Amino acid sequence: MKKLTNTPLPVDVVFHPSWWNKHTGIVFDEDFFYDPRRRVADEQLMERTLHERFGRWGLGAHHAEERPEIGAVHLAAGYLLSEMLGCQIEYGADTAPQVICAHREELTIDEEAPFKSEAFKRLQRLIEELKAKYGYVTGDINWGGVLNLAIDLKGESVLMDMMLDPEGTKAYFAQIGRVVERFFSYIQSQTGSSSISVNRIARYMDDPLYIHSECSHTMISEQDYEDLLLPIDIEWSKKYQPYGIHYCGRDPHRHAAQFAQIPHLSFLDLGWGGDVAALRAALPETFFSLRMNPVEINGYSSEELREIITSRVDASGDLWKTGICCVNMDGEVRDERVHELYEIAEAIRQERA
Repeated sequence: MKKLTNTPLPVDVVFHPSWWNKHTGIVFDEDFFYDPRRRVADEQLMERTLHERFGRWGLGAHHAEERPEIGAVHLAAGYLLSEMLGCQIEYGADTAPQVICAHREELTIDEEAPFKSEAFKRLQRLIEELKAKYGYVTGDINWGGVLNLAIDLKGESVLMDMMLDPEGTKAYFAQIGRVVERFFSYIQSQTGSSSISVNRIARYMDDPLYIHSECSHTMISEQDYEDLLLPIDIEWSKKYQPYGIHYCGRDPHRHAAQFAQIPHLSFLDLGWGGDVAALRAALPETFFSLRMNPVEINGYSSEELREIITSRVDASGDLWKTGICCVNMDGEVRDERVHELYEIAEAIRQERA
């Protein structure tokens, strides 16, 4: 597997909407996501804010540009595919869009309906208007994950379906997978990327990543993953490279044996609490994005933070196969703590040089 990143031990951070609302006044209503003027102006304000506070680390590099970003690449917000599939969305001033479960009973979907939905048409209009003014579009939109979307559609009943009707559920997951594939292929065709909005470390990679979000896999057994969902990862890893998985739960190591069956798993975004050493033993060539806990990060002493990061990096090994990220830091996080993340990573680079 070839080296993915263009820098050893890349670091990136994503702030929660409460941080942005507190420091910039941005309101995360529907217009933030779909009004073309707001898209460009608010993304530039975000870039400018990052540059002013953390520019020494390369954040906010596009602060002087008007960039026609089709999605909110500075947020962790996966909702659009859920809306396209029929879920209701609630917007808030200082929160990411909230998906309201549709509580569907049927174990099937109309695969064409999402692309005829008003949600998708609204996205198309945004892209057309931005292209008309700028001649191109950039950025991407979090495409979520198959099980995540199934739970949005059916709630916890889909977990019962997995036990009571495994073959029907597998076919249902395949239907959702085809919708997801069509969506991220469309986004990729428009902007050249599909997963910066899933994990911003993707922007450090030499080639555009395809990252499948598996947040909800912490709720299922290893065998259920292997039988019902792993075939989708295997197929996609063969078709879309470099291919990655986002697993923000505390137990990604539980699925290490299944991840090892994916023939081209180039990237793993692994949650706080994950056993890095066990995963590295199963996946010696995969790039690991080591996620920090955004809730606890303010409470560590500087020495504790250094020890936590250093021990996890040591467990991963090669700095060219390791990155650090902290996603959804809220309005209480101190700028000094963010600087420390980057300073610790720089010290590790220097020590290992």
